[in-house]
Amino acid sequence: MVKVVAVLTGSEGVTGTVFFSQEGDGPTSVSGSLSGLKPGLQGFHVHALGDTTNGCMSTGPHFNPTGKEHGAPEDEIRHAGDLGNVTAGEDGTVSITIVDSQIPLTRPNSVVGRAVVVHADPDDLGKGGHELSKTTGNAGGRVACGVIGLQA
Repeated sequence: MVKVVAVLTGSEGVTGTVFFSQEGDGPTSVSGSLSGLKPGLQGFHVHALGDTTNGCMSTGPHFNPTGKEHGAPEDEIRHAGDLGNVTAGEDGTVSITIVDSQIPLTRPNSVVGRAVVVHADPDDLGKGGHELSKTTGNAGGRVACGVIGLQA
């Protein structure tokens, strides 16, 4: 069992902790909680770089080792880092439970050392018809991020 964690911080009081675990070559389980969000849907992605020297902007694009277009987590054609949306309640909190097979913690396309990013707006899952739909899901600015690192 491999376990990793990302501690997220943001510019507007958004914080959270996201845990990842993987047994063997099975899918990766993602769990955790976020707070300080505006109520409703916000894009939730793994970005390519674990670099936060310029805040969340330096985490690069969505993690996309196979060079595909942006899509929904259940789509065959999607970035590996496309984890869809999280839905914050009226109190600005959300609990996360995701199982995904495209974000391994081992092997060549490991997400360890990359970043988790929460966006300001809903991810249109590549279906919104906006010029950014096929690259970012038109999910808006980056409100919080954290580097995915090894867990004790």
